[in-house]
Amino acid sequence: MKAMKMIFLRDPRLGGPTLDMTPDGEFRTPPPAPWSAKLLRYAIVVAVLAGMLSVAALVLWAALILIPVAIGAAAVAYGVFRWRMWQARRQRGVIYRQ
Repeated sequence: MKAMKMIFLRDPRLGGPTLDMTPDGEFRTPPPAPWSAKLLRYAIVVAVLAGMLSVAALVLWAALILIPVAIGAAAVAYGVFRWRMWQARRQRGVIYRQ
């Protein structure tokens, strides 16, 4: 009987971690990242923070724009309420006609 040989095909594009060991069995530390990679990392962090700040400023601006609208709506509602009360007094207490 022949021995069966198992072959596991793996896609070479997947990559994966490379274990780099010394002959003593110790793991080697990876080389430090180049300065361009560090600069890119900090630039991404600054860009994300700036984006979050601009979204927060936009939300605050929209909320502040709505304050005069709410005041105007309250003034109109108060005016309509006073008008209906004046009409009810004129008609001896009938507020809603059906």
